[in-house]
Amino acid sequence: MPTPQLIPRRAAAQVDAALADTRVVLISGARQTGKSTLVRIVAGDRLAERRDLDRAQDRAAAIADPVGFVDSSELLVVDEIQRAPELLLAIKAAVDEDPRPGRYLLTGSSRLFGMVAAPDALPGRMETVELWPLSQGELDQAPDGFVDAIFALGPDLRHESDVTRADYAARIVRGGLPEATTRTDPRRRQRFLDAYVQALIDRDVRQLSDIQHKGELRKLVRLLAARSATIIAANSLESALGLSRPTIARYLQALEEIFLIKRIPGWSRNLGTRATAAPKMIFVDSGIAANETATDARALLRPGAPFGPLLESFVLSELSRQLTWSEQPVDLSHYRDQSRYEVDAVLENRAGQVVGIEVKAATTVGPDDFRGLRRLADRLGDDFIAGIVLYTGTSTLPFGDKLRALPVSALWQTSAPPPA
Repeated sequence: MPTPQLIPRRAAAQVDAALADTRVVLISGARQTGKSTLVRIVAGDRLAERRDLDRAQDRAAAIADPVGFVDSSELLVVDEIQRAPELLLAIKAAVDEDPRPGRYLLTGSSRLFGMVAAPDALPGRMETVELWPLSQGELDQAPDGFVDAIFALGPDLRHESDVTRADYAARIVRGGLPEATTRTDPRRRQRFLDAYVQALIDRDVRQLSDIQHKGELRKLVRLLAARSATIIAANSLESALGLSRPTIARYLQALEEIFLIKRIPGWSRNLGTRATAAPKMIFVDSGIAANETATDARALLRPGAPFGPLLESFVLSELSRQLTWSEQPVDLSHYRDQSRYEVDAVLENRAGQVVGIEVKAATTVGPDDFRGLRRLADRLGDDFIAGIVLYTGTSTLPFGDKLRALPVSALWQTSAPPPA
């Protein structure tokens, strides 16, 4: 169980603000990210009662009498709501009768409305706060303001770093699950992560999908880790797993629903060339991905190691975390067209302004590393804010109009600009 010091401060502030003006608040995220501890901190003295649907007796009571189960005049916490989604209709009836804010605080370890059994019962009544594993800024007590800074400053953003390639490798392997970050012995961290993934398969995935090939599902997770930050299609996995394409597609969906993986959609804006719509797959936690490939920090630095793909996955997951709290509403996607121009991450705000990001594991950068970014810049014109190559070097380097190389650590060491 994570300590209060390891609970994301921003998530606590988000939940507290949501309870002030929303009837139902859902904290949604992977297991072991600190949802239960966050609830204790935020609910405080307001908490009337807490019920945990992972407990068989609570789950049986919820199914037998959903209306009575959620009956409360004060704040009621229900943990792991995905275990009894039937409760949502009872909660809807309760908040419609008494629309005071802060009635219910729910937690869930699966994407609730991706579940077939979950009724779409709470439109306009519920706010969701997404809780990821800890970011690098949260672990370092650093500002984590890159997304807001790059849209405000564009190519004027500067950053100098003393983080080395070995440091980046150690961060990738550590990940952000609170329990894993406290285990400095690599063997103990490995045992924790192995047990964590197996528990997800044995308990959570089985809730979401008809699992007939549990061994192949475990193999699928390892196969996905070896293909981190690549475009994954179910048909490409058929021969390796001996499973049908629909079965693989269903398993991929289940792994995303339990927050083990995330698919980054393809980006296009009718740029005069066909772009792929196929998503790119990353692991929500880089420590899990590294562990599934049996890679430790030292091995990650050897020639032929998957440093590049794991670093890209690490960067995409850090960006995804920041998007849950950045002041700038931004969508994250990737770009790839039939002419083989690629951009690892495309950030687009609601005004249609775009920042392109490439990730390189090298400590040096050359003009060819900006090939895809130049393509975007040429086609977007004034909507193109900046093209950034994040690399493992130490300095900010110019590579043309709006094009810059920045150290990867700019992601968490950069402060967001003050509000205008």
